[in-house]
Amino acid sequence: MYLRSVTVMRHEESETSAYPFSIPAIRAIDTLAFSHQVTFFVGENGSGKSTLLEAIADQCGFHTAGGGKNNTYDVDAAHSALGAHLRLSWMPKITNGFFLRAETFYQFASHLDTVPGALQYYGGKSLHKQSHGEAFLSLFKHRFGKKAIYLLDEPEAALSPARQLALLRIMKDLEDQAQFIIATHSPILLGYPDAQILDFDEQPIRPVKYEDTLHYILTRRFLENRTTVLRELFAEDEDED
Repeated sequence: MYLRSVTVMRHEESETSAYPFSIPAIRAIDTLAFSHQVTFFVGENGSGKSTLLEAIADQCGFHTAGGGKNNTYDVDAAHSALGAHLRLSWMPKITNGFFLRAETFYQFASHLDTVPGALQYYGGKSLHKQSHGEAFLSLFKHRFGKKAIYLLDEPEAALSPARQLALLRIMKDLEDQAQFIIATHSPILLGYPDAQILDFDEQPIRPVKYEDTLHYILTRRFLENRTTVLRELFAEDEDED
């Protein structure tokens, strides 16, 4: 494990009410420690998972729209509002790694097509000439390796359940040399063995067991009681009418 913790530095008291400190989970952070090779950020949309992950990527020197240290391209709204407020604690510090941002992956793939020789590190084929899921998996298979930190923001966005399992296998193969920090809604990815899961719906952010995550609870209830869940859900719509 390389990145041990992140500390949020507030330069002025007025900053505590402005974005990104208007997000309760971000406002509550002093120091957040990482205790496992694989850490997941979980929480509802808008809970601050991606905001913190992007800020870590910024302080690692990775492109905040996706990429590593050597990727330079322009994307609107790719600046991290939190990055300048973070202090990272390393042991040891590493410079290798990658930040995957699902929502700007198209721009990253377009960037690769303009860099001579770049595609050989991503399977030798333009990521645009593959399906979205195939391109993600090609990135994971060919770009990931060696001692590095990998920051993944909702990698399941393009992956079928079978390919989410394939990602888990890639992570397991790299576990002895890589650290993963992943923001996700996927109960499949969250099932990775012995991972640290940090719940952004709680303030302060706290570790949570896999079986206690809302993602697991809702998914299990739906799969085991689909008819009941749907009947209750649709009944709510009728009550509103």
